[in-house]
Amino acid sequence: MATSSSSSPPFEVEECRGVLRVYSDGSIVRSSNPSFDVPVLDDGSVLWKDLLFDLINRLHVRLYKPANCSSSTSLLPIFFYIHGGGFCIGSRTWPNCQNYCFRLALHLSALVISPDYRLAPENRLPAAIHDGFAALRWLQAQALSDHPDPWLSHVADFSRIFISGDSAGGNIAHHLAVGLGAGSPELAPLRVRGYVLLGPFFGGTVRTRSEAEGPKEAFLNLDLIDRFWRLSIPPGSTTDHPLVNVLGPWSRDLEAVELDPMLVVVGGGDLLKDRAVEYAEKLKEQGKMIELVEFEGKQHGFFTIHPNSEAANQLMLIVNRFITQNSG
Repeated sequence: MATSSSSSPPFEVEECRGVLRVYSDGSIVRSSNPSFDVPVLDDGSVLWKDLLFDLINRLHVRLYKPANCSSSTSLLPIFFYIHGGGFCIGSRTWPNCQNYCFRLALHLSALVISPDYRLAPENRLPAAIHDGFAALRWLQAQALSDHPDPWLSHVADFSRIFISGDSAGGNIAHHLAVGLGAGSPELAPLRVRGYVLLGPFFGGTVRTRSEAEGPKEAFLNLDLIDRFWRLSIPPGSTTDHPLVNVLGPWSRDLEAVELDPMLVVVGGGDLLKDRAVEYAEKLKEQGKMIELVEFEGKQHGFFTIHPNSEAANQLMLIVNRFITQNSG
């Protein structure tokens, strides 16, 4: 007698860096282990703690500040760092994220805020983007409170906020920039001064040259890019969805949108390079204050994979300069 297919055990249909597995019956298994098996380099020069910013979805931010800062010193700029992971993996708790935030807080002399956001496929887009806005509204509530968290009161400069996103986080940062507009008036008394997009994760149905010709052994290869989009875009959509292809046929016309200054950073060996370059050049043509920096030959996420490399150190100097230039 033939065995019914319904009695067959579920099989794996999608896998992302060993930490996310999706099965044929719709079940999802997430590993508690990060995909980056690196030690946390906590030498005490930067202090950190977690705070809950979304009670319903149990989302946290991780705050970092230089250990030598005090209420007697000048207020610190606030630097948001939104992690990457193709909208499907990653966390503020992953060691690669934490180590990079240590470096950001120390070398930028900033209070760094690293928020989590809901991940796909359990929570497809636009959930992650909504969570980015929620993290900013939490900070606004802190600024308006008579009793803000002591790490923020007399330490954080709410008028000097910079929003940075790495990969998928860069996509979120773009949508925050467009949604808030120049000066971020709806966030008062917060004031966003600029955005730093690090290898932003944009897509589209037509392959770019860097996607089509990029090495299959790349850290972020085409198979993985496609897998992330399959798992994260709204059901029934394509990668020309406005949340994915921000310059696509159904996306908002950005020409009339006033934006704060933006720094776009890309690795020359990143398959996402062409989309980031096209994005920056298009916005620059529209008169936006856009700076594009390309690191020749570098892979996607080079600054967190090799945080002490010459390129990563150079990037830190560029980000520091960007903050200084846009803090007035």
